[in-house]
Formats: sequence, structure tokens, C-alpha cells
Amino acid sequence: MSYYLTTPIYYVNSTPHIGHAYTTIAADILVRHHRQRGEETFFLTGVDEHAASVARVAAEQGLEPQEYADRIAPVWRDLPRRLNASIDFFIRTSDEDHKAFVQDFLQRIYDHGDIYQDVYAGLYCVGCEAFKTEAELVDGKCQQHDREPEWIEEKNYFFRLSAYQGRLLELYESRPDFVLPAFRANEARSFIAGGLQDFSISRASQTWGIPIPWDPDHVTYVWVDALVNYLSALTYAPGGDPRLWPARHLLAKDILRFHCVYWPALLLAGGYDVPRQLFVHGYLNLDDRKISKSLGNVIDPLDLIEEYGVDALRFWSARSVSFGQDGNVSLDSFRERYERELGNDLGNLLSRTTAMIARYRNGELTTLAGAGGELAEHAAALHSDVPAALDRYDITGALETIWEYVRALNRHVEQTKPWELAKDEATADELEKALYELADGLRNAAIALWAYVPETAERILEALGQPADPAWERLTYGATEAAAGIEPAEPLFPRIDATATA
Repeated sequence: MSYYLTTPIYYVNSTPHIGHAYTTIAADILVRHHRQRGEETFFLTGVDEHAASVARVAAEQGLEPQEYADRIAPVWRDLPRRLNASIDFFIRTSDEDHKAFVQDFLQRIYDHGDIYQDVYAGLYCVGCEAFKTEAELVDGKCQQHDREPEWIEEKNYFFRLSAYQGRLLELYESRPDFVLPAFRANEARSFIAGGLQDFSISRASQTWGIPIPWDPDHVTYVWVDALVNYLSALTYAPGGDPRLWPARHLLAKDILRFHCVYWPALLLAGGYDVPRQLFVHGYLNLDDRKISKSLGNVIDPLDLIEEYGVDALRFWSARSVSFGQDGNVSLDSFRERYERELGNDLGNLLSRTTAMIARYRNGELTTLAGAGGELAEHAAALHSDVPAALDRYDITGALETIWEYVRALNRHVEQTKPWELAKDEATADELEKALYELADGLRNAAIALWAYVPETAERILEALGQPADPAWERLTYGATEAAAGIEPAEPLFPRIDATATA
């Protein structure tokens, strides 16, 4: 069983913001979870370098595009590391192996008769790297980038997208879960049913890009170049294997047409299988506006990591907005989640539990025989419900299920009152069971949370004297091993003065 997942590759015309971190974190949560289930995984991310916007930024800085890309690519390569994202390969579209694969890919489509030459004239948004119709503009401007598109007229090579309308409609009909959520599939299907127009796959007015193999005076349209990365990486990345194809793709809604319409059509034309699945998520909005470099309302994820730690950012990304929907975010909501849920619900629970084991049991944890009650049922539900949710890409719903379990553990503390049981030798067995169940519950919570907050999960297991083994099969009631030397744990999420981050 294999699980190959990709993020979109990101433009290098500026530095990363929270929107890029959002997609990368979500992808890492899914990949880590499937790895816990014992599946072979491959996780791809990277950067898209051959955009016209990149060439313009380079020119503004007095640099050649490749020189500019070489300077800024390390910043993007560092983002997954800073996010603790367990990627397998970071692709750059300037990789020589990628360029060669793109040229072979296009030659196959050309030889198949699906590429022809014609003149194109239209409005082009550099921010979207796409042509726009008048109907798509608001007050003459691109809705995404709040700027007027440019008029472009030149002789280009075109892909016969119109020839694949029937096959794409058949694909959507036969595979209702090909694109998720369902309302995004309906959006793509409606676009296809409305009639597909052939689109340009080359540019004659640009030199920054991959040369068209049969006509080097043209370079490949950036979106065609970019989409092929999901396939090309498997042919040269360490650990890559073409047999991992087809992939699952995560993407934001603004690039739905490219991924859900153009990409499967290109694959069909090239003789490849279409993607296994595409999940389209919404925007993180700040003050009701999409977080965007062009709009200038970015949040630097690295600033949040510096102040709160990477796990706090990962948790908030999964928790703050239902994955797949648009949602408003704020730094106040970040702080509130950090203090109330991470600090109080989880952090205090570990501190209290380890402190009581240290105080009342001399730091020793002994195993218990016999089936449990309510907590055993909660653990069984956790074991089955979280994978089911994540298989639907319901990252937020799965985390809510985990948090219901954390809340149940907090209720268990208040109901069993170990501090009262410790006052009477006659209730020593009850005390031992109460503390074991709390430790066992925290161990299960750590395994469930491993994909979301891996550093925190490891700290929990270490504090309880348990193996740092996140295998999903270990998430079960009563599997906590005997341990000694347990001491009161340091706070997982220390309180931070809000004024320091304002």
C-alpha cells in the first residue's frame, strides 16, 4: 500500500507566507498519519521558477532569472524543515531532469496530434499566470490580485483541450470522489460541461522557461511546466519510483481549473493515468481578505514559530479553519488556542498526571490487567474514527475527535480525584488504576496527535517513560508499559506574554 501526496509548487517571486505553510502542514499531517499506519509514503513539495512574475522580479533586482531563483530557492527549501514537514523531495522546475521530462512529455502529446500552432490574443494576469476573459474581471481587474491584466497577442502552440471534454466528463461521472470536497468537483464539472477551449502551452515573447522541444524559439507555458512536476519528480528524486503514480494532490481553490481540468487532460493526452485524487482547500482570510503576497497582508509563519514553537503553528493551522472551507484567522485566535487548548487541556493534563505519579507512586507506573470502561471505549473510537476522517481529508474533524478524547481525560481526573484517593490506604488500588488510565490515555493521545504535533507527542511519551513508537496499532487501551523514574513534566506550552507578540 503506497501513499503519494503533493503540495502545489510555489512561485519564488517572493518569500513564504502563512498560506504556503498551511498547505504544507496539512499535507504533512496526512503523510505522517499514513506512515503511522505502516504504508509506504512519498511526500513532494517544491518551487515553480519559470513564471513571468519571477523574471520581472529578477529584472527589478538587476539579476538574471536563474540567478534570482538560485538565491531565493533556499528560503523556500528551508520552509518544510522549519515546519517539521517530513518531505521526501523538494523539486525545483529548473532541475535539469525535470526540464528533460517536460520536453519528453510535450513531445508525446505533440506526436499524438494534440498540439497545433495558432495566434492568441487576450488579457493576461501575470499574478495568476493565466489568461482572463472580460467576464472574469471586476472593474477591469483580476479578482485574485486586484490588478488590471495585460493584453498579449502572439503566435503560440495550443493544446487541444476541447478534444478531451467528453473523457473528462466521463471521468467525473465514473469517479464521484475524484475531486473533493464534492462542491469543488461540481465546480470543475460545470466548467467542463460549459465547453472547453484549447489553451496555449507556449510563449514566444519570453525566454525564461523550458524550450519547446520541436521549436526552441518558444518556451513552455509555466503552468504546463509546473503541473508535470508531480510526475517528473518520481523519475529522478532519491526514493522516487514511477510506480508510486498516480498521486494525491492538495491545492487551493484558486488553481482548481489547472489541476482538476487541464492536468488530467494533459495526462490523458500523454498516455498517463490521471491523479488518484485531488483535494481543494479554501483560503485563510485575514480580516475577510485572502492572505496574499500581492495584497500585502501576509503573516510570516517563521515569526510565529519563533515565538510559540512549530507545534503550536501546526496545531492552529489544522484547528482554526475547517479544512476545505474558507475561514477567518487572527493572531488573537492563535494565542487563544495556544493557551486554552494546548496549554490548559493538554499541557496541564500531562503536568498534573506526571506530578501525581511522582508524588503518590514514587514515579512508578505499573500495568493493569482487565478491560477498561468508558476510557477503553473512547480509545477504540479514537482508533477507528481518526483514520476514517483523515481518509476524507477531514484534518480538522479528526483533530476535534482527538480533542474530545483529551477532554474526556480531563474529566476523568476530576471524576476520580486521585488526590483524594491518595489520602486513604484502602483506596490504593483505585489510585493506581486512576493514574494508570490517565497515563494510558495520554499515551494514546500522543499517538493520535503524532501527525499533528510530532515534537509534543514525543515529549509526552518520554515524560511517561514510553517508547517513542507512533505506530497506529499501538493506539489501544491498556498498552502502556510499566515505567519508573517518572518526574513532574515541564510545561509543554509555557504561557507567553501577549504583549510580546502584539
